[in-house]
Amino acid sequence: MKQAFLVFLGGGFGSVIRYWISKPLNPLFHNFFLGTFLVNIIGCLLIGLFLGLTARGNVISSNNTLFLATGFCGGFTTFSAFAFEKHSLLKNGDFLNLAIYLISSIGIGVLAVVLGLWIAKHI
Repeated sequence: MKQAFLVFLGGGFGSVIRYWISKPLNPLFHNFFLGTFLVNIIGCLLIGLFLGLTARGNVISSNNTLFLATGFCGGFTTFSAFAFEKHSLLKNGDFLNLAIYLISSIGIGVLAVVLGLWIAKHI
């Protein structure tokens, strides 16, 4: 039960922080959801860092991993908003921005995870 509460608590914090970032940033650029993009990339970096530190052993406990990686990063990042925003670009026929957003989100997201793991290994 304690583990579920840690995930719940971390997810709540992550969701609120995502809202605070996405709400003001998403409207800044026409057809590029900057807030969602940034939280997903930052979340990829953080999960790489958290899981990399966990893998090193004795750096982050399993309970803290549940709170940070599963809870916080799970609540902070948002695949559902990402998918919905891609659908709206597709529906509007904006194929160029759809392609740019998809490729950059996935490519930079994977690179951010790798960077997070690298940082965890070298600190």
